[in-house]
Amino acid sequence: MNVPLSDAAGAATPVDAAMVSDWLRAHPDFLVDNPELAAHLTSPRAQAGVASFGSYRVQQLREKNAELERQLAELVAIAADNEKLMERVHALTVALLRANTLEVVTRTVMASLSADFHSERVRLLLFGHNSELPRSDWLRQVGGGASEVPELADLLGRPEPVSGRLAPEKLASLFGEDAPTIHSAAVLPLGDLGLLAIGSHDEDRFRPGMGTLFLKMIAATVTAALARARDLA
Repeated sequence: MNVPLSDAAGAATPVDAAMVSDWLRAHPDFLVDNPELAAHLTSPRAQAGVASFGSYRVQQLREKNAELERQLAELVAIAADNEKLMERVHALTVALLRANTLEVVTRTVMASLSADFHSERVRLLLFGHNSELPRSDWLRQVGGGASEVPELADLLGRPEPVSGRLAPEKLASLFGEDAPTIHSAAVLPLGDLGLLAIGSHDEDRFRPGMGTLFLKMIAATVTAALARARDLA
């Protein structure tokens, strides 16, 4: 059977089965590079020692289905993790709504992030000084404001949380003597009130470029609670 094709000049060029067969023999990877064409070909009956196009297409479908199942399982796992995180953020929000003093707010933040979010190290840095706040290694009050912590200036000026590995001087300012054990961290700016830092011994827990939606929600909730408690005081 001859099939007329057009060449570059537009003239019809007959192509027969032998030419197609020879071309395919010279290009054995053609269907690998163009797998979608296999679905449009009529499958021959399988012969001994020869894989049919039907088997080829079945294998393709199996591989595609396996990849889709893997992607679906990954999405389901992510959705489940996000649901748990949302529940924890909601619980933190409700707890902070009940807090009416700076002391209760700070202790609630510390307890929730340490227990519910399984954070290894939590540090709260607040500008100003309040004698009613607890004296603890997780709370640092900076009476002189941002000017006293120039090493944190670039973190304070950001509109969104920062995650990843921090420079040694930043780690020392935020985590004190625990700094050498912190291999990744998330820093949440709290407006003009200060910073909230979450540190981990795992260098992969907080990475640059990771999603910060839940961190932003936590930062907004904590900022609002601190501001309200400060105004009430």
